[in-house]
Amino acid sequence: MQAGVTIEHKQESAAQSSQIKVLIVDDSTLQRKIISAFLPRDGYEAREADSGQSALEICKVWQPDLVLSDWMMPGMDGIDFCRAFKALDREGYGYFILLTSKSDKEEVAEGLQCGADDFLSKPVNGVELRARLMAGERIVEMQRALLEQKRIVSETLEQLRKVHDSLNQDLIEAKKLQQSLVREKYRQFPNAALSFILHPAGHIGGDLVGYFPVSKREVGFFAIDVSGHGVSSALMTARLAGYLTSPSPEQNIVLVQGSQDTVLTRPLADVISDLNRIVLDEMETEHYFTVILAIADMDSGVVTLCQAGHPHPVVRRKNGPIEQNGPGGLPVGLFPEAEFEEFQIKLNAGDQLILASDGITECPNAIDEILGEDGFEEILSELDGVESVNLLETLVWKLSEYSDDAPFPDDVSAVLYEHSPPIAR
Repeated sequence: MQAGVTIEHKQESAAQSSQIKVLIVDDSTLQRKIISAFLPRDGYEAREADSGQSALEICKVWQPDLVLSDWMMPGMDGIDFCRAFKALDREGYGYFILLTSKSDKEEVAEGLQCGADDFLSKPVNGVELRARLMAGERIVEMQRALLEQKRIVSETLEQLRKVHDSLNQDLIEAKKLQQSLVREKYRQFPNAALSFILHPAGHIGGDLVGYFPVSKREVGFFAIDVSGHGVSSALMTARLAGYLTSPSPEQNIVLVQGSQDTVLTRPLADVISDLNRIVLDEMETEHYFTVILAIADMDSGVVTLCQAGHPHPVVRRKNGPIEQNGPGGLPVGLFPEAEFEEFQIKLNAGDQLILASDGITECPNAIDEILGEDGFEEILSELDGVESVNLLETLVWKLSEYSDDAPFPDDVSAVLYEHSPPIAR
């Protein structure tokens, strides 16, 4: 029973809070009473004031939606009261009707200029009063609706801001995790060195570069570019990293256990074929990726590679010539029957091998001209003599210069392998 009373009380309070409030301002008690007599029967909540000054005091604690004010009053007249009323700091719109016997156009214009919304001739006619109040009520209700919509929009925007801030923080953490997949920017071996750079277009991206040790003589490295950008692409790169970065044959799809605790490598074409099957059969994704997988013999300088849709490997010879060549191949994760082939590159002392993503060759300038393979070669020619991480970082700087410092539209990544056996004596 008590619950029913509470509900009725809440409904009554809600009805009262939505009731239109009308303030009647007139120095004539009779005029106030005449007007007041019309209001309750139409559902209005009315209060009275005998002067503009007393009306202002009422407005400070009780905000009327509609004001009916006489023009001619001692002290503060209707015009001055209208100006003061409109200047009040209030939440909603206050509709102001001047009661007047004046009909001169200049006087009516003066009333409008001071902020009055409407006029009502005296003596007041009940039918006309009701019509003017209804017109004012429509304005007030529309303004209430606009305020409510504004409140909802503001609350929604604030919620979206909080969600955005939360997502932004998550993406920052995700970027840190993705960068951690590239364990080292530089790794020196007895006869070779590896350098890496990973520059996502956004917080996180779909590129991945890395390496894995095979033996004292061999090292494996790779460059991957997953289609698309953002979280889903980054998650796929993280999963691929799990297949390729471990030095353990139990966890690395490239490696197998040999005899006497030796570690051997599988044919790279078979490895990429297996990755193609895994993406198509086991990963529920619409993404695909391009990759170059390489195993370098650090003694002989022979690098065995398998290219699957990735840009051609770039060889910069010590004496200057730059070579770009490879079989191309199909991306991984598109065609079940795709075949891949291995090829070899022989590096001499001082030669450099670069595996770069298409974020470099397809980088646009201000007039949407892409850098291309020729432009890539020109940049590398300008950087003759630059080595290791300095080469990759300067390459990114040159790329930014080419794009007029515009944000890169695609992830930029690269692996640099430098063959540097000891000089024979």
